[in-house]
Amino acid sequence: MIKRIKLRYIIPVGIILLMVLLNVIARLSRGFSDFYVRRIFPVLSTPFVFISGLFPFSVGEVMIILLLLLIAIGIPALIVLLIVKKDKRRKTAGIAALTALWILAYICTTENLNCFIMYQCTPFSERYLNHREHTRSELIELYGILIDRSNELALQVPRDDDGRFYITCDVDREARAAMKRAAKEYPQLSGYYPKAKKIHSSYFMSQAGLSGIYFPFSMEANYNGDMVRTNLPDTLCHEYAHLKGIMQEDEANFIGFIAAVGSENAEFRYSGYLSALEYVHNQIYRREISEGYSLTDTISDEVRADWFRFLPDGYWEKNRKKEIISTDTVSTVSETALDTNIKMNGREEGTESYSHVVNLLLDYYFPSE
Repeated sequence: MIKRIKLRYIIPVGIILLMVLLNVIARLSRGFSDFYVRRIFPVLSTPFVFISGLFPFSVGEVMIILLLLLIAIGIPALIVLLIVKKDKRRKTAGIAALTALWILAYICTTENLNCFIMYQCTPFSERYLNHREHTRSELIELYGILIDRSNELALQVPRDDDGRFYITCDVDREARAAMKRAAKEYPQLSGYYPKAKKIHSSYFMSQAGLSGIYFPFSMEANYNGDMVRTNLPDTLCHEYAHLKGIMQEDEANFIGFIAAVGSENAEFRYSGYLSALEYVHNQIYRREISEGYSLTDTISDEVRADWFRFLPDGYWEKNRKKEIISTDTVSTVSETALDTNIKMNGREEGTESYSHVVNLLLDYYFPSE
């Protein structure tokens, strides 16, 4: 009996320690991480992705809600039981501890196998792009290229009564088709893609400033259902990149761009170019590259009506009643948590790494000879 009880605790503790060991090995050996991404992750992830994809809702969101409810209800209930059921305190505490251990074991396993190990592998950009230092003139030229393509496509997409671009295509189907098309050039992107899931708590995502999110513990690509739908092409392809083991945010941004602009659909291509243009525009002005300022004047009125839009007009006023925690608090906590997570996995730049997609765009448009 004692051995059986001990085994109940030994198994989840052993799983947790094994995940810690795998994480340490991955950090010390890039070869191990690369082997895992190439040979093991596709085999483990595909059935996981397929099963979670069978549900019409976000399984990961439900898991989070259930965990929060368990904490909110379970802890007070545990305290009450420990006080009232004095003769069963040891048994009650044992069940609570075992439950907590198995939850922690599941989180550690899915976070490591579906996320953390991939942070340590050879970056996607190193395998498919030749990085080098780029000149100011190349950044300016890239700015001009993106402006020209955005201006051109802005005239080919549908617009509403306010003159703003809106999506008419089947975004889910086209996003999956775009990723499979991109896989012809980048094989790591090949394989099965489930339907992306809209988060029910999209207002909370808006408060956190998130357009999409990848849940390692459910292997799902999720998106903010409240944001402007014209952001969907790039967002869905970005989250799909995570499903293929590409964890670096700048690389997922790059794949989102490549997939979107490689689409046969003009709406997708425009969305992709518009997103890249925003990043390059910010880089031009952050670095105070005055030689590129004149190009800004060539951006068409149509593009200006569409870019830098995250949420619909009047969104905060219309949804003020949904606020439980202040938006400033949610935004700060979310930014800190995301920044910490990225830094813990080896990227010292934290959330600044998102904007490093500009470097990848430069490598793509101006490859080394």
